[in-house]
Amino acid sequence: MSIFTKYEPLARSLAAVTNGGGRNPFSVVIDHPVSSTVGVIEGRETLLFGTNNYLGLSQSEAAIDAAIDTLRTHGVGTTGSRIANGTQGLHRQLEERIAAFFRRRHCMVFSTGYQANLGMISALAGKDDYLLLDADSHASIYDGSRLSQAQVIRFRHNDPEDLHKRLRRLDGTPGAKLIVVEGIYSMMGDVVPMAEFAAVKRETGAWLLADEAHSVGVMGEHGRGVAEACGVEDDVDFVVGTFSKSLGTVGGYCVSDQDGLDLIRLCSRPYMFTASLPPDVIAATMAALSELEQQPELRHRLMDNARRLHAGLNAIGLRTGPQASPVVSVVLDEVAQAVQFWNRLLDLGVYVNLSLPPATPDQHPLLRTSVMATHDAAQIDQAIEIFATVAREIGAGH
Repeated sequence: MSIFTKYEPLARSLAAVTNGGGRNPFSVVIDHPVSSTVGVIEGRETLLFGTNNYLGLSQSEAAIDAAIDTLRTHGVGTTGSRIANGTQGLHRQLEERIAAFFRRRHCMVFSTGYQANLGMISALAGKDDYLLLDADSHASIYDGSRLSQAQVIRFRHNDPEDLHKRLRRLDGTPGAKLIVVEGIYSMMGDVVPMAEFAAVKRETGAWLLADEAHSVGVMGEHGRGVAEACGVEDDVDFVVGTFSKSLGTVGGYCVSDQDGLDLIRLCSRPYMFTASLPPDVIAATMAALSELEQQPELRHRLMDNARRLHAGLNAIGLRTGPQASPVVSVVLDEVAQAVQFWNRLLDLGVYVNLSLPPATPDQHPLLRTSVMATHDAAQIDQAIEIFATVAREIGAGH
């Protein structure tokens, strides 16, 4: 028997999505970017509405210059992990910058955002502890919970009362209780009611970790995320995030005021056993962070664009999430319809993400769009018109 036999159902599902060998929505190649909002796909300039590049900083001139300068002085890599030879002065400088941005005492930088969740959750929660996870948590959170060997209890999505009920059942039970929520959920773009979750945390004596990957640079007066926007930063014990969204580079981090965070460096396997970020990425990230801090108008423009796209898609009869955020997903009924819709959007010059069950809430297929501060009104309106054209062609919407 082939070692790949267990994947035969997956192969059949992929064949159905690609119509037996056609365009594969999970291996689209962007030949090269023209700008933050336009890329060349299949030889054509295409509007990019599926990149998570919320502030457009992947094409920041300041970040590019910083990366080039650092390549010449520091080389192309570290060739080691953070606990061996992989910590250079730049790594410490970046950790200090991120900690200062969040007004926290400590910061750990990981090589990816996925590893940040994997490394923090698996190290914070042990086999005698409890992890309380939102039912719509990102895969990295679930993977961290498996690595931790902690007991996992799921609560209904964005439902603080359901969490409170489950914590009350654990009252008096030995072991730490760690609540994990996200700032903005990546599939539908819905925002966590952080203040309500913080209240549950305070009342029950649990710990609270917030994954602000999609909300840093987006929400809050200074761009620190939903906890800042809700005025409950002091109640969040650990903030995890990524550099690959609003900052346009790659990497992840955790910030905290807990002095024990430095011990996590010695027991977090995803931190200990992988090569550290290359110096040019660190330099580019710090330059992008400076732009985020110095240009609050980027956040304001981003949210204006999010509201424009959300309202426009609803106006043409498509079903989206209930609130405007940089993630605006169109909800469809059938996978075949979603695949057809996605293909026609790309034919007509708009790239979005196709998200399919079981990775989606409520088992509905999604056309997931992400908007940028650097989209102009004409590009958003053009995308909406193309959505309307395709919806008419295939009889989607209402």
